[in-house]
Amino acid sequence: MEKFKQNPIVRKIGFNRVVLIGVLIAMYIVFCVAIHGFVGLARILDTLNYVYFLGFLSLGVTFVIATGGIDFSIGPVMFCCALISGYCLNMYGVPIGASILISILVGLAFGLFNGYLVAYWSVPAFIVSMASMNIGKGIGAVFTKTQSVSWPMQGTPGGSFRNIVAVNGFPTGIIIFLAAAFVCGIVLYNTKAGRYILCLGSNREAVRLSGVNTKKWEMLAYVICGLLVGVAAVFFVAAYTTVQPGYGDQYNNEAIAGCVMGGTSMVGGLASILGTVIGVVTISLLQEGILAFGLGKDIQLIVTGIIVIVAVYADVSARRKKN
Repeated sequence: MEKFKQNPIVRKIGFNRVVLIGVLIAMYIVFCVAIHGFVGLARILDTLNYVYFLGFLSLGVTFVIATGGIDFSIGPVMFCCALISGYCLNMYGVPIGASILISILVGLAFGLFNGYLVAYWSVPAFIVSMASMNIGKGIGAVFTKTQSVSWPMQGTPGGSFRNIVAVNGFPTGIIIFLAAAFVCGIVLYNTKAGRYILCLGSNREAVRLSGVNTKKWEMLAYVICGLLVGVAAVFFVAAYTTVQPGYGDQYNNEAIAGCVMGGTSMVGGLASILGTVIGVVTISLLQEGILAFGLGKDIQLIVTGIIVIVAVYADVSARRKKN
């Protein structure tokens, strides 16, 4: 095992992430063997549809968790973005491009709101995110008069925006998502902003005493998260069309589970964009497998909750051993 851990490729990728890739492959094989008809392009495309929006949520919350914070509002805020922009599209005749921009701006506004309260008002991130979750649900319901909102189908006016997910069966969404993950990796590991965000999670007081404006960089993490939540909303409606007010809670846990499974520490200071990508694909495949078994959403929630507990426990145990 030690030889395997010292392998240059394993060390480059990370032992935990290599194990996670192994689990992902093994899970897919088990599903293919146990579930009739699971093999095929259609099932892969269904899994990828889940990867896209959940992936952007996970990328965003990775920045927040890296600071030692948390954001439980990302799922409902994503729905709020999709509801407001979709309602503007359907009821006010806003062009599709402008509607997509509205979705991103709404997410950005929530990121600014959360970041400002956490960084400058010192309100605990848990409280802020819980409040934003309810605010997002409320605004989405009030703005749309509690009506569901449907976005244009492919082949109808404005429906070409769905090409961001797939073009003639080719999953263009995975290219966009991986490109976004690559950019997030550069920001987090190769820029001053990213280094400060990670340092905030490691030792906030030391960073502050070094003369760094910790509030500015902490707020930036929430702004990035909000921006990516707005993008996630666009990918959600591109894959699933209809959005209903009052939903989105379940995606909080799934996005956070994807981050923590991939090696992002819940106490901050350690984050992995590659790990988040692998974790999100694992969560998405698991959800698709549960549905293929004929099990309901309740089972999905139970499994996701267990994954979060196990992942956090593994993170805590690893830190104890390291210390």
